[in-house]
Amino acid sequence: MAMGEGEPGASPSLAELTRDAVIPVLRFADRETAQGAVEVVVAAGFTVIEVTLSVPGATDLIADLAVGHPGVLVGAGTVLTLPDAERCLEAGARFVVSPCYVDGLTDLCREAGAACLPGALTPTEAMSAWRAGATAVKVFPAASVGGPAHVKALRSVLPEVPLVPTGGVTLKAVPAYLAAGAAAVGVGGELIDAAALREGRREDAVAHAARFLAAGRAVRSGA
Repeated sequence: MAMGEGEPGASPSLAELTRDAVIPVLRFADRETAQGAVEVVVAAGFTVIEVTLSVPGATDLIADLAVGHPGVLVGAGTVLTLPDAERCLEAGARFVVSPCYVDGLTDLCREAGAACLPGALTPTEAMSAWRAGATAVKVFPAASVGGPAHVKALRSVLPEVPLVPTGGVTLKAVPAYLAAGAAAVGVGGELIDAAALREGRREDAVAHAARFLAAGRAVRSGA
């Protein structure tokens, strides 16, 4: 159904968006590798997955994921323009992520029944995104500006703003980010064992990704 036809459904809630505590951010230079990564993270148990527009044929991959795995909340990442967002929403994306603030993006997502995570780094940027109607605010790049300490500092002055740090998040850092107050973390290259995927060692790749999910769930459960 094209955008604007019919009534959009309810936007995914913050709880739905952050239910895994870790959101895989799939960014690859070729479609085949990205497709393999999708299969790995689904097999590992993830139910919220972001496909970035840097992947060739990203909108087709989003559409395939939305149809083939109805239990997965699929989103589009690295969305920099409203036309790109519209294409992703038409393909079936339920949330849209940008590394920066894109004017009109939160309104577009709200009208389409999708969640929106604009990017921010400073308190001013984070609050501006939140006041514009963001479901949560992506903190990017997280690791290079202080990591969990930066998130903790933002939370100390903006406790009402849900933050999802992304960029350089390692397995070891997952618990630290969540303990600092992050609503969830976005994990990119660290989550996929590229060598295992390339060499056809699917079970190893799945086990590697599953460790990130387990780390997030352990913090959530208080284990």
